Amino acid sequence: MRKSRAKKHPLQPDPRYKDTLVTRFVNNLMWDGKKSVAYEIFYDAMDKIKEQTGDEGYDVWKKALNNVMPSVEVRSRRIGGATFQIPTEIRPDRKISMTMKWIIQYARGRGGKSMAQRLSQELIAASKGEGGAVKKKEDVHRMAEANKAFSHFRF
Repeated sequence: MRKSRAKKHPLQPDPRYKDTLVTRFVNNLMWDGKKSVAYEIFYDAMDKIKEQTGDEGYDVWKKALNNVMPSVEVRSRRIGGATFQIPTEIRPDRKISMTMKWIIQYARGRGGKSMAQRLSQELIAASKGEGGAVKKKEDVHRMAEANKAFSHFRF
């Protein structure tokens, strides 16, 4: 077992928007260590968003992240032989991580020609409060609300 927690490595900001959050998103989007391909997909998606909506792609992406970001989640906890779903607050770092993974997951599941196209459609839908990722957030919140009675088991 590890003696102490692993250090968080600082991320380099991305070339276009100079934002470390974009780099983090691209790292989640990346497959097989192909970061340049992931950047290309992300920037193509931003350009497609600008074409479709007329708004800046980066602003739509930020709005989509805020709309998908959950505030509570349920965690399983075994108490006396029974397993309870206990609603817990989420750390800010985990909120961002879950948000990005959900958006990418539902973008990959969408129909469309290229990943850039699917990602742009999912981001536009999420910024409007629609789409699979927003539905996932609502489901998680609904689950937490339904199990509010077990919140006194919090650890």
